[in-house]
Amino acid sequence: MEQTRNAIEKLGFPGRDCHELPDSTKTFPDGAQYRVEIPSVEGPASFEAVVEACEQYEVDIHRISQGSGIMLLTDEELEQMSAIGKRENLEVSLFVGPRGTWDVSAMQWASAGKIAGLRVQGMDQLVYSIEDIKRACNAGIRSILVADEGLLWLVNEFKKMGELPGDLIVKVSVQVAQANPVSIRLMEQIGAGTYNVPTDLTLSRLAAIRQAVDLPIDIYVEVPDDVGGFIRHYEIPEIIRVAAPVYIKFGLRNAPNIYPSGSHLESTSIALSKERVRRAKLGLEMIKRYAPHLKVSKRGAEGIATPVHGEKVWTS
Repeated sequence: MEQTRNAIEKLGFPGRDCHELPDSTKTFPDGAQYRVEIPSVEGPASFEAVVEACEQYEVDIHRISQGSGIMLLTDEELEQMSAIGKRENLEVSLFVGPRGTWDVSAMQWASAGKIAGLRVQGMDQLVYSIEDIKRACNAGIRSILVADEGLLWLVNEFKKMGELPGDLIVKVSVQVAQANPVSIRLMEQIGAGTYNVPTDLTLSRLAAIRQAVDLPIDIYVEVPDDVGGFIRHYEIPEIIRVAAPVYIKFGLRNAPNIYPSGSHLESTSIALSKERVRRAKLGLEMIKRYAPHLKVSKRGAEGIATPVHGEKVWTS
């Protein structure tokens, strides 16, 4: 076993999980160790509710993300999401719409087929995905969320060719589910700008991942029921210490899955969005109480992909 561990270390990876929990020496470009993300912000009304709740609870955030998909926002709603992000100096990360769960595939419903659920199926769906991304970029969005390795690679190649903006951030979904340093370095190499790790990784496993990759790690510190339901608030300071730079991400336990959302679920989406900000208040109080020395970014800091306007139009 030691021979195997030594060979792995020669390849530039830790030979074991980091049970000693070393400090991460890596940071965001501005020197900060953590940022805050509010997920499942499903439309302009929910986004405005998040902004209002941030003022009410005196919470500073850096990114909101959305799960229903770019394709399920009207042109006006997409412009509104971009405008709010620009106004508030926040990153707006929108899920690319086409995926297996929105398609005619039955495999996702099979007991052994769930891992394939969010993958992009076939070449046509890859084309649809790129079209979805172009539409978001035309509205000023500069951060997208993907759940397919092939799409991740393709977006990276389109950026190189000038077919998509070079400053487009590609966030990889928790449901891609790579959970070890080697797999996550592969995601980084093919274009991941930020990676959402599975929700159940221990501190030693997070620390081992940090030894192998430089990209920011996104981690749920409160987890929706359908991806684990854990509430890891007391671990937040240690997660930041061993895994920085991290986006600490406040999902919501005991809440309905509202994907795909729409006007029929808007009041629920607004209520859930407000409570996620309250949960963020609880988590940030943990940091203040136990590790006030940890450094947080300011809004609009370097590397935060806030929306832009008036740049090149990417045609279909």
